[in-house]
Amino acid sequence: MAFTLPDLPYAKNALGFISENTLNFHHDKHFKAYVDTANKFAAGTEFEGKSLEEIIKKAKGPLFNNAAQAWNHGFYFDGISPKAVAVPAKLKAALEKAFGSVEKFTDEFAKSAAGNFGSGWTWLVEDKDGSLKIVNTSNAGNPLTDGLKPLLTVDVWEHAYYLDYQNRRPDYLKDFVAHINWDFVARNLG
Repeated sequence: MAFTLPDLPYAKNALGFISENTLNFHHDKHFKAYVDTANKFAAGTEFEGKSLEEIIKKAKGPLFNNAAQAWNHGFYFDGISPKAVAVPAKLKAALEKAFGSVEKFTDEFAKSAAGNFGSGWTWLVEDKDGSLKIVNTSNAGNPLTDGLKPLLTVDVWEHAYYLDYQNRRPDYLKDFVAHINWDFVARNLG
């Protein structure tokens, strides 16, 4: 079973804060390259036919990097909405318990992502005990390797925002948190 590039869940010109030009590069070129390269590295190995999650949890080196980047990108694009989405009650209660309020969560999430040095990802995760926390990973890092359940991620590699925001990562993050697909996040909550 080969991995395939999923379609975006919205039109490329629908987001407003991320341009169609950025999505042409980010989705159609960067994301596609990770998918294609993960297929290449998995072929003929013990990982052929395995899911991206299985590969992420066990592989190392180039296969891990490309499989994780393929998974991370799909998760990132699914976590964005072109229109405002209300926070479902169960998720709102969990965010309030962990962070005090939804607004405090989005502030802390954006601050953590702004401070995530270099290239990587910032995640909202659910720990084994059900608690929520924010973690940063570098490069292709993924919290699945630490036994954490991802609920949301933001891509802080420069290719995610540089065409639209240049070096203004905090502005990109401010706009990102205003476009979170809370229904997607809630579906990931245990």
